[in-house]
Amino acid sequence: MMSKVIVSTMLSIDGCADGPGGDVSAVPMDAAFSAYNVERVRAAGRLLFGGTGYRGMLQYWPARVGDPEGSPDDAYIASRYAAGLPIIVISDSITSADVTAFEAQTTIVRRGDAHRAIASLRSSEEPGDVLLFGGLTLWTDLLRHGLVDELHVMVGPRVVAGDHRAFEGLGGLDLDLLGVRTWADSANVVLTYAPTNGAPRG
Repeated sequence: MMSKVIVSTMLSIDGCADGPGGDVSAVPMDAAFSAYNVERVRAAGRLLFGGTGYRGMLQYWPARVGDPEGSPDDAYIASRYAAGLPIIVISDSITSADVTAFEAQTTIVRRGDAHRAIASLRSSEEPGDVLLFGGLTLWTDLLRHGLVDELHVMVGPRVVAGDHRAFEGLGGLDLDLLGVRTWADSANVVLTYAPTNGAPRG
């Protein structure tokens, strides 16, 4: 079975990835958000980041490795990083000097090579999904070029009027609904979609 590129993102009810000033805490991330992230990482064979998402990852996850006070969800995800889960960074601004943790498992791909690299990942038979968390600019570009297999959108019931709104510039893109996920103790909901016309593999 060929690898799938999975985008997993959290949006407010008004379609924003963050609040004013880029405040990501404005979007209602709760226990369901953390639990769903664990599920996605458990199914992943590789992680994919844009430059901004990668810098955010470096600010948080290295310190979670072996943290005795961390949550079980954080502990699991940190253990995948520590075990060498491959990381691919699509960026023109990130250099090897910026890779301050998880160096051996990190590959930097320049934006001009991104589509070819993602197409190659999609045609690979290596186990596990290629998982992209957040990365609004990157996944918008990949969606536009038919390089996303599934889009997992967790929608939170909060209007944040943020700076970065999803799906801008993607008019005319049709999606098929694959599933709806809810939790008894959360008002967040996950909507899973597949682009109606994805890019050919090979």
